[in-house]
Amino acid sequence: MQKIIIAIDGFSSSGKSTMARELARNIGYAYIDSGAMYRAVTLYALRHGMIDADGRMDAERLVASLPDIRIDFRVDDTTGKSRTCLNGEDVEDEIRGMEVSSHVSPVAAIPEVRHRLVSLQQEYGRDKGIVMDGRDIGTTVFPNAEMKIFVNASPEVRAHRRLLELQQKGSSADYEEVLANIRERDHIDRTRKESPLRQADDAILLDNDNMTHQEQMDFLLKTFRHIVDGKH
Repeated sequence: MQKIIIAIDGFSSSGKSTMARELARNIGYAYIDSGAMYRAVTLYALRHGMIDADGRMDAERLVASLPDIRIDFRVDDTTGKSRTCLNGEDVEDEIRGMEVSSHVSPVAAIPEVRHRLVSLQQEYGRDKGIVMDGRDIGTTVFPNAEMKIFVNASPEVRAHRRLLELQQKGSSADYEEVLANIRERDHIDRTRKESPLRQADDAILLDNDNMTHQEQMDFLLKTFRHIVDGKH
């Protein structure tokens, strides 16, 4: 069977990473979480004092440090899930916290950061057979991807999902704080000059406000099979 590239884009906390990861596992493809890469760069900036207490960022220092930032993905032997490593350190749990979430969109808006990570992401897809999720996968990273999905859900639904995720990890968070963070990230993602978040013209819209997890997976698998069968 001929392998393809699957690009899943959408708003923060829309569930795209969960569905992309499971889809990849179901069809035997590699999964790449592009958002984790931006989160790892953000964590590096926070650790090295490039973002102060007021959220001001020293973008020049961060850009100069990009050659020193190495991001890898390793599979956890126990869970079988991919975990993000920053310069050899497993930072998967740390990059999911509110501190990183509150600063990742401004970091991701820096053109040099996007250029660097887009180049790495395109290397991952050189041999196809991957599922990648993010904000600009179907528009910038892989504009010729054979399967493109754009995931949407209301800010309120996404805030509830994000809050539950944080609580399950033992983090204390307030619903209004999470909702405000999501709305701010939406605004930054959609209005940035470099690769803004938008639905690709040939992407299929998946509004999952009222869909169960199984309904979403059935939709994705049906779409995948239709595309692959049509390439024979």
